[in-house]
Amino acid sequence: MTAKRWLLLADDLTGAADSAVAFAARGLPTVVGWADRLPEPGPGPGLFAYDGESRSLSAADALAKRRRLAGALLPRGANLFVKIDSTLRGQPAAEIRATLEAAARLEGPVLGVLAPAFPATGRTTLDGRVRVRGEPLEQTELWRRDHSYPSTDLAQMLAAEGLTGTKLPLAAIRAGDAALERALAAVDGLAVCDAATDDDLDRIARAGLRLGRPVVWIGAGGLTAALARAMPPPQSAPFPFPTSGRGVLVVVGSPAQASRVAAEHLAGLEGLIHVPIASSTLLAPGKPENFPSHLIQALDQGTDILINLSPEDPVDLSHAPALAAALASQLQPLADHVGALAVTGGETAAALLTACGIDGVRLADEIEPGVSVGLSLGKRSLPLITKAGAFGDEGVLTRAVLRLRRLKREGILA
Repeated sequence: MTAKRWLLLADDLTGAADSAVAFAARGLPTVVGWADRLPEPGPGPGLFAYDGESRSLSAADALAKRRRLAGALLPRGANLFVKIDSTLRGQPAAEIRATLEAAARLEGPVLGVLAPAFPATGRTTLDGRVRVRGEPLEQTELWRRDHSYPSTDLAQMLAAEGLTGTKLPLAAIRAGDAALERALAAVDGLAVCDAATDDDLDRIARAGLRLGRPVVWIGAGGLTAALARAMPPPQSAPFPFPTSGRGVLVVVGSPAQASRVAAEHLAGLEGLIHVPIASSTLLAPGKPENFPSHLIQALDQGTDILINLSPEDPVDLSHAPALAAALASQLQPLADHVGALAVTGGETAAALLTACGIDGVRLADEIEPGVSVGLSLGKRSLPLITKAGAFGDEGVLTRAVLRLRRLKREGILA
């Protein structure tokens, strides 16, 4: 495994974090940035993940934005990872195209290895199509709520941008390391890899890393974890966090069913105040009301607060960017009173952290699949957990808050 630096390009913040954190868990310096924030992990091997904030764009706009970003961020000789949503939200085909074009200009002909499976969260790929807990993605609530393509056939998705994908079925993935390496080497363009388990992704990672040609890796947290497992862990010092007696602020900005259920479960936790906010109120014209002073006092005294969008007020996804900005503006006055943060939803996380003077995250570890913990960078240094909206069971946010309570008390991950 080469010790080159890694660059990960993503279309939202929580996706950037839950994919990059596998490198942090191996002890490699790992930093997430967005907007104008372009920090580097430091000298030597490490990973810089960048959120291009393009999830809600059209295909044409996503293509243009990724072209600009790739031209600015791709360093010659670095390993490159294109993070896409494991359920194909956003415009992955356009962003894959733009990134491959930029990589080819720097490296010459490149091989794209596409493996979007994330088995730890129930996402697998079979016959070149995405499944969620064994069910075809097209039959799930996730697909009905938000999709850009007529089907989950990955080769057809790529063809929408003029890209050619060669499908490698499970039989090819499991044929042995040497056979898989030969199969990848024979692909011209993009290899679309099936994967049902972490072992499948490990096979793909090992074979791709041994190829004597430039590879652009494309996938989600399952594939980054496989690549991280292929690397020997470096010597690393304990990761210190600031301690605080103030409360945890939990903000759930995702309308996904998994997030709503997790918020309802968390609302019953002792020592926590639940404040649902209607999306229609946030989007109403005029200046938002000041946050109640008794809740600010509660945070100062160590009480945790959960803010989530009221489930009785359905969210129009076309309003998601405006809603995230309005929620961030409403909550910004709380920033000086928070001991730790937990945020669900990529657009919400980027808007809120920016409003609070946070412009990057130094990742520390993954506390469970899809849930990363790190230290905020910029104006404020806080323990921070981020989570994509569609991941996790009903107890995921409760466990996150309990972990943050201990972390801000003891200052080290346990």
